[in-house]
Amino acid sequence: MKGKTKAIITVFVVILVGIYYYAAIPAINIHSSETWFFIMIFLVILAVLYLGRKKMNRYEVRESKVVKGFLGVIVFLGVVYLLGTLFSSPVINAKKYQKLMTVKEGEFTKDVDELSFDKIPLLDKDTAALLGDRKMGSMVDMVSQFEADDIYSQINYKGNPVRVTPLKYASLIKWFTNQSEGIPSYIRINMANQSTELVKLKQGMKYTTSDHFNRNIYRHLRFAHPTYIYGELSFEIDENGDPYWIAPVKKFNIGLFGGETVGKVVICNAVTGKTKTYDVGNVPQWVDRVYSADLLVNLFDYYGKLKHGFFNSVLSQKDCLETTDGYNYLALNDDVWMYTGVTSVNGDQSNVGFVLANQRTMETKYYKVEGATESSAMSSAEGQVQNLKYQATFPLLLNIAGEPTYFVALKDDAGLVKKYAMVNVQKYQIVAIGDSVSQCQENYNELLLKNGVKEKEKDTRKEEEISGKITKIAQAVLDGNSHYYLMLEDSDAIYDVSVADIIDVIKCELGEQVTVTYKEDKDVNTVTKLDIGEKAKDKTSSDKIEKETGTQE
Repeated sequence: MKGKTKAIITVFVVILVGIYYYAAIPAINIHSSETWFFIMIFLVILAVLYLGRKKMNRYEVRESKVVKGFLGVIVFLGVVYLLGTLFSSPVINAKKYQKLMTVKEGEFTKDVDELSFDKIPLLDKDTAALLGDRKMGSMVDMVSQFEADDIYSQINYKGNPVRVTPLKYASLIKWFTNQSEGIPSYIRINMANQSTELVKLKQGMKYTTSDHFNRNIYRHLRFAHPTYIYGELSFEIDENGDPYWIAPVKKFNIGLFGGETVGKVVICNAVTGKTKTYDVGNVPQWVDRVYSADLLVNLFDYYGKLKHGFFNSVLSQKDCLETTDGYNYLALNDDVWMYTGVTSVNGDQSNVGFVLANQRTMETKYYKVEGATESSAMSSAEGQVQNLKYQATFPLLLNIAGEPTYFVALKDDAGLVKKYAMVNVQKYQIVAIGDSVSQCQENYNELLLKNGVKEKEKDTRKEEEISGKITKIAQAVLDGNSHYYLMLEDSDAIYDVSVADIIDVIKCELGEQVTVTYKEDKDVNTVTKLDIGEKAKDKTSSDKIEKETGTQE
């Protein structure tokens, strides 16, 4: 009977451990706190089962060598864990923590080009989620079975800033009825023009966050690599639009539990479940999110606070810098860079600079630009439309006319973007509002000129002259000013005449002989002087005489 009892207890313990492992899927790794706690809890359970089987009294428990052995091992593991935590902490390893991230100083106008309007991400994650839900609501054949996941990873796709998220099963029952085919689509939202697509796949995704049992992506990754400690999982698509899961593998550089960075990356095909592991320096170019924004922020905080040791960061706080509350993303050179402001630890209401960190390579640049904090910029933007009670999104840092500029979207109570604002980082009283990005930029440039931040560019174009009869004429209104557009015989160029500058243009008719003095431009030439009728004829005649005289000579 004793042998059977031992066998039953052993089987029970094995089953219990198996259930725990399958449900909790902990990493079997010396650097994982979960591993240490699991071992200690497992030993406690074994000790309790042993005491229950032996039915000892208090005296026997105290004298039992087996109980003492269990207790000694548990205490030993606990002490090792505590010492490991202590010797892995910034208290002892401040210099090592401070050097985890290499930070270079950059020049903003050189590193960050002015973006065209179709490359500026106008939406934040909440607005993207709202658009995704609306798109799902319009798909009658799918909305009853699936819903949009809340991941919405921001990536670069074919040179455009987009957010992508997979669908997920609407319930456990919907999983049972659809799991054989998998999840058929994902949502892709262009952050610049706000277009929303439901991208249908040839084969459904069978490894997602909403799948169950072995097809759950977290469990699938754990069984593929039992010892890997995974960081924040992200959903991405490659240049062909195929869906993948990007799973960074944590690397601990200081002691047992300290100095977290990324050492490897596991890329898992969401359709087939095939995985491939890359060293962090060899990750494919199309991957955008290896280092999470939170990890990058933590690493820069170590860099900024621990220059003179741990105790300086707590007590005198000399030369200590920290990131501001919040971050955003900027698309540069086909990579996604995390942006956040940098301020003094002493808590003043201004930034001393800002940081751009590459989420694929961890390349980090610091820019010394004193100015308003993001929260101040948001308040300034909201103040311009306080009667409408719009809410500002966290700013995006842009290069506008060579000036570091906060770009802010203003949303109504329904979460829809209604207006845009640009706030100068260094002079945050300069705030421009517009119903469109182009209008906002025009208003912003005018304010920069008005406040002496920017000088009006000198027009170095040379004036040229042409004569001929008008073959086409059209009228338009730009920014409240009337303009006439002329085309002349034997010329494919278009000539722009502002009525405010040359009122006589309203006398022009088709077939009219004119002499136009203009400055050449890319699309439309700007007219500076216009001679009509007899004046034009006289000028044309005198030009002919001059040419003939020159030929005779």
